[in-house]
Amino acid sequence: MRPPRLPALEPHTAPEAARPVLESFFRARGNYPNMFRTLAVRPNIMRTAAEHMEAVTVEGTVPQRTKELCVLMVSALNDCEY
Repeated sequence: MRPPRLPALEPHTAPEAARPVLESFFRARGNYPNMFRTLAVRPNIMRTAAEHMEAVTVEGTVPQRTKELCVLMVSALNDCEY
């Protein structure tokens, strides 16, 4: 596996504009997803990605737990760390 080109920022070192999104993930999930720690380098992109993720995983008739399992499966199939 090749090393990442962008760092996964620690929440306390993330730009001020990124911190509310990271904190909302922590409140909802109990962690800071690496994808969003990396996207925190660009707070506007991180915010819109979080909005998209919420629209995909929260809304609709499929249970959120099932959607999370799909996320894990796709990640594994693409040989990506979750």
